[in-house]
Formats: sequence, C-alpha cells, structure tokens
Amino acid sequence: MSKLDLTKTDKTYYNAKTIPEIVYIEKTNYISLIGQGDPSGKEFSEKIQALYTTAYVIKFMQKAMNNDFVVPKLEALWSFDDKKYASISMDEAPQKIPRSEWNYRIMIRMPHFVTKEQTKEAIAIAVSKKQNELANAIEFFELKEGKVIQILHIGPFDTEPQTLKKIQDFSIQNNLQQNGLHHEIYLSDFRKTAPDKLKTILREPVK
Repeated sequence: MSKLDLTKTDKTYYNAKTIPEIVYIEKTNYISLIGQGDPSGKEFSEKIQALYTTAYVIKFMQKAMNNDFVVPKLEALWSFDDKKYASISMDEAPQKIPRSEWNYRIMIRMPHFVTKEQTKEAIAIAVSKKQNELANAIEFFELKEGKVIQILHIGPFDTEPQTLKKIQDFSIQNNLQQNGLHHEIYLSDFRKTAPDKLKTILREPVK
C-alpha cells in the first residue's frame, strides 16, 4: 500500500531557498494547539507530544481505511501584542520581546482526506487510550495564507534575526505589507538535531 508523503507531493510548501522569494500557499488543514510562553519550557514540549500523539492516532485510523500517510513536520504560528511592541521591527522581535509574552499555535498538517469528525474521534482516543489530557485542547484548524515571502533559515533559532532581516528588506524593496502571522516550518526535529544543522522555513504572509 502506498503512503502519502506531503513533503514529496507538495514541494512548493516544503521547499524554500536561502534568499527571500514570493510563493502562494493554498488553504491547508492542520491539527493544532495554542499557548503562550517560552518554547524551551515544559508546557511547550508537552503540547508538542500531545499533538504528535493525536497525529499518529489519525494516521493509523486512516491506514485502516487504506489512506496511510507520513506524519508531516511540526509547524508554528507566532505572534505578540503588536500594540505594546509597535516600535519593534520583525528582525528585532525575537531578541527584544520576552519569551513569556510570545503567543503560539503549534500545528501538524493533515492530508485533505482527514475530516473534522475524524479529528474529534482521534482526540477522544488520545485522551482515553493514550492518557494524554492535553489532547482535549487540540482543534482542527484551516489556514489560507495566500501570498507569502519565505526563506530557508539554516542554523540555531537564536540566529533567526539575521534571516528575518532579509525578509524585512525584501518587503521594503517590493513595497509589501504584513498580512498574517509569522509562520515557521521545522524541517528538522529540533529535539534531536544539532543547532547548527537545523533547517527552518520562515514564512511571512504579505499583501
């Protein structure tokens, strides 16, 4: 039985260059969890675990229906109080805004054939059989970003400001304005990969 691998079938979504470029992203479905606080903390890690637990429940449900798929990469939308920090630029934000004040939505992309109803069923299984109470907060989430600037960041997260500066400069040069939340796609598992080898797609919706 063949297994759907979205990283191979949707190359626009999962491939980026090391220079800024504009691409168009269609509506995409995810399972997700929201939160606030330091991504290096225990709560963030536990939410990732809950998300993956549920994703694998969905995977095996679909496999039983001959719709097997590779569980996709972890992603996240990041935001902060843009009124409180209105004077801070995109590349300054990671360094000047306390981690405790960052809002996040961690996400795992779902194939088009996964439904809201199946997601609810998987959440119930994750809670009752996998004993993961955090899964109760998971939701089926739809996102249509449309026009975005994206770039591939290689290296540790604390050097992201250098790459974000490239996006900011590109936006100014092309008279583009932010039109959504900062989006990161973690091509590497940051729990297992050396910081200097991490690969992360940085994506900014624009208009």
